[in-house]
Amino acid sequence: MNAPANPGKAAQLHAALRVIRLHPEDDVVIARDQLVAGTTLDEEDVTVLGLVPPGHKVATRAIGAGEAVRRYGQIIGFASQDIRPGQHVHTHNLAMGDFTRDYAYGADARAPEPVPAPATFAGIVRADGRVATRNYIGILTSVNCSATVARAIADHFRRDIHPEALAAYPNVDGVVALTHGVGCAVDPQGEGLALLQRTLGGYACHPNFASVLVIGLGCETNQISALLATQGLAHDDRLQTFTIQDSGGTTRTIARGIAMIQEMLPAANAVQRQPVPASHLVVGLQCGGSDGYSGISANPVLGAAVDLLVRHGGTAILSETPEIYGAEHLLTRRAQTPEIGRKLVARIRWWEDYCARHGASMDNNPSAGNKAGGLTTVLEKSLGGIAKGGSANLAEVYEYAQPVRARGLVFMDTPGYDPISATGQVAGGANLICFTTGRGSAYGCAPSPSVKLATNTALWQRQSDDMDLNCGAVLDGSATIGGLGEELFRLMLDTASGKRSRSELHGYGQNEFVPWQLSAIT
Repeated sequence: MNAPANPGKAAQLHAALRVIRLHPEDDVVIARDQLVAGTTLDEEDVTVLGLVPPGHKVATRAIGAGEAVRRYGQIIGFASQDIRPGQHVHTHNLAMGDFTRDYAYGADARAPEPVPAPATFAGIVRADGRVATRNYIGILTSVNCSATVARAIADHFRRDIHPEALAAYPNVDGVVALTHGVGCAVDPQGEGLALLQRTLGGYACHPNFASVLVIGLGCETNQISALLATQGLAHDDRLQTFTIQDSGGTTRTIARGIAMIQEMLPAANAVQRQPVPASHLVVGLQCGGSDGYSGISANPVLGAAVDLLVRHGGTAILSETPEIYGAEHLLTRRAQTPEIGRKLVARIRWWEDYCARHGASMDNNPSAGNKAGGLTTVLEKSLGGIAKGGSANLAEVYEYAQPVRARGLVFMDTPGYDPISATGQVAGGANLICFTTGRGSAYGCAPSPSVKLATNTALWQRQSDDMDLNCGAVLDGSATIGGLGEELFRLMLDTASGKRSRSELHGYGQNEFVPWQLSAIT
């Protein structure tokens, strides 16, 4: 089976070319701008038939109904009707279909190439040796019922509302309340509660929190005592808990919480950044609001940066299992061992069964916005999505919110919905998120900073207030995948050292905490 084209080749296209060819065997090319009927694509010897929006696909040969259609040298679907050369290829004539994938476990794995002098960033070294990229105090809730008081406590320390509250604590990045909508009316022995507890446990001990306060109602299924016990946590100066019912109601709870945070602040402020190796960087990889350019520009740029990160000893977490569906064979071929590859396939099979039980389809993606941007099937989206993982070996596969211990490129099983996916990554230890978007997603991820990458220059010009890096330069030939990958790697290090990302400047991050809920609510 052919490997995907080297994405760096797209960067070498001459600016005058109207379309992008990603692989010699592809049946489609990608429009760089809007094409109208009668446009001659000299490089393909094809005349466009009808309107083709930017980022969308144009057929370069006659494709019979039922035939496979390829992009990146891989199958992205099957023609649902005859397609003529020059026609727009999209949802009206391209559909999902089943086909055999060759998993060839480990066939493409290769020895890593370490660098002679690893890069460093200015990190915060915790007492246990773990390294933080931010220094927050966190307020977690055991149940939805305590969300309001948690928010009220955090709001007391908001610098934009009460600048005096943290004036004496310049080394504290803020006090954030991460609330959720579950925690009760679930099976106390079920998978859903266990998943919630694992997620909360991961956040409670995350190095980006100097200290954590957990607040409950008191009578919920997700009892704080059980949460601590299942996660191996204990009360100390860094971790405190209490409930609304034991505190005597809402007003007293808020006052008590404010007083407890004030007691935590001096110790939290007593930190200094120091040079640490890039091996302490754990980056969660996300893409949202994807378009037809995502797999050509921003995702490969992120993949190039990931390859550099792995060479420097760091870790990257690829996720969103439904959005690698149909492309998982390209990861199993890079698995360091057959066992790791089989773990990934087992998660794919779990998702197939999960969707079947709920009467859903693995092709419920792409979203409406993805389709408007040029993506037609989940196969096409997946092939572009895995480019975020670069070319490194697949070092391990984790279930949702499990602690990530391995170094290198790893995979965590999560849904494709970005807030749920990134929540699992941060629970697993991600201290930085890199998020690519072609449509303009609004996103942040406290306590870990989130760096946003625009796939195209039009988005950058329209929404640069939300973006940290423009990868659209790849499309116009003014930059290369490798060059922007190096720039992004430096941006990762700068952000980990304390440079605030655009989403942080806007205050994103608290509302995007969304644990994955699996249990039936009764």
